[in-house]
Amino acid sequence: MSEVRVLTTSRTYDIICFGDEVPGILTLVCAAREYYRQTNQYPRTLLLFKGNSTLGIGGHLVRGGLSYLDRSAVPLTIRQSRNLDTFGDPPAIYKEFLQRAGVALIALDPVKADGALRDMLREVRADILGDIEIKSVIKEGQKITGIELTNNETYLGKQFIDSTVNAELAQAAGVKKLKGFETFGLPNSELAVTLVFVTHGLSIERLKNVEYQYLKRFTKIADTEAQKWLNVAAGGDPARADQLRKDLVDSKGNLKTMFVGKDYIDVRSKALSIAYHSFRGTSLSLESSGTILDNGNVAILSQGRLSWNALLYKVNADQAETLARAKAKPTSEMLREMLFVRKWFESIGASQVKPAEELYIRHAGNITGAVDPLSGSEMLAGCVPQSQALGTFGYHFDIRGGINGLDARAAGKGFNNLEFLNPPLFNIGIQHALIKNVPNLAVISPGSGFVGYASSAGRIVEFNCGVGQGVGIAAGVAILPEGVAQGRNLADISNTQVRTILAQTGRLSQVYGTGNVALAGQLGDFENQMIA
Repeated sequence: MSEVRVLTTSRTYDIICFGDEVPGILTLVCAAREYYRQTNQYPRTLLLFKGNSTLGIGGHLVRGGLSYLDRSAVPLTIRQSRNLDTFGDPPAIYKEFLQRAGVALIALDPVKADGALRDMLREVRADILGDIEIKSVIKEGQKITGIELTNNETYLGKQFIDSTVNAELAQAAGVKKLKGFETFGLPNSELAVTLVFVTHGLSIERLKNVEYQYLKRFTKIADTEAQKWLNVAAGGDPARADQLRKDLVDSKGNLKTMFVGKDYIDVRSKALSIAYHSFRGTSLSLESSGTILDNGNVAILSQGRLSWNALLYKVNADQAETLARAKAKPTSEMLREMLFVRKWFESIGASQVKPAEELYIRHAGNITGAVDPLSGSEMLAGCVPQSQALGTFGYHFDIRGGINGLDARAAGKGFNNLEFLNPPLFNIGIQHALIKNVPNLAVISPGSGFVGYASSAGRIVEFNCGVGQGVGIAAGVAILPEGVAQGRNLADISNTQVRTILAQTGRLSQVYGTGNVALAGQLGDFENQMIA
């Protein structure tokens, strides 16, 4: 029997981005624009990703529906001294994206985000290809030269960007990735994943009133019915019940009612969570229940829609990796829990409750071999020197849902007090995203070259868009014609070179990172001992 030959097709590009997370798309846009600025023609660019493009492009912000954007936190004194807005001075490309998507402060409508990203890609003439799987990565020496897909198509390129949460292209190219929080000696532990959902027909006034009634009842010991509900959420543990009750009031004894902003709601108490878990018959503990309705970060969208980042699912490192590779689709178990969420929210006034198409996976390990890995202690020290910095970002070390085993491991090493975990305000560079041994690849995601606590602040989209803006410029420069730049690699391009271009083109954000040497030293000691 004669052999059946499979015909393969190949196409050639200058820059290929694998993964359609917003930082990756904006990196591709910045690369194309920089190349155009220097040559007056657009490079051949391709956005390649696993998700279903008919459901929108933009990764977990679009198909994952994460409408409540985590923004840069800048202390009031610094904002006043530099005349900065609430969120400081964000990267120029991120400001442009928010403006195009119609974001007032925090709430991002996924449909508008999809439209804005498609427009930006269309303007630089990028090709878009979704619903794909990597079969293998083609390399010449250390460099990637192409990606072969399972449908036998091959896409060749000069520079490559990986914006997936699990650094999937980098892994396929032979880059070592540490599992979970292996940088803390906890390879099986991972952050919780979230299924965002949108409520329709539940007014803010109604929601505020429901929460207020629960707050009043749960804090009233004489209300025996409400105390029974609270006891269910406490898992029958009187000490836990007492703790839950105490957390419903602030230091002045006032009820912790929700804060309603211009386009967002911060749910400050666990009153709604307690009510849900009593209805559900499970304890308000990720460890014992595997799923919790946490304090909601709620984005206020048009037409009476509220987008909830609140429903956490416990996963280990292998599960996070498996979910990321499976297009971030929620499992049947996760969707079963969503049925209870829907029923409860309908009971308090929602007409509809719709889950997102994909999960929000916060973290799925970190690559090794970055040009300059970035630790939490370096963030606390201010990170990149001012003369090299591409901007500044501030955020707390956010381990929502907790890192399983971290407290016990820390205590075992003599760390019972982690007060050195102040929110860092640090300067942005690109070296932690560039890879020494695959010099034409950048990983711009929570899976970048972060060590210790760094990934908890470094996983935030706004920060990664700042990194992406820099990497994009570097990629644009790296593919310039021979006479201009000698066809360099991403890994050869410095922060300073990128900063110079940002300054020349009027896109350099203000730089105001601050270092806390004492706390950075303490965190450095902690990170080093946890890894050992």
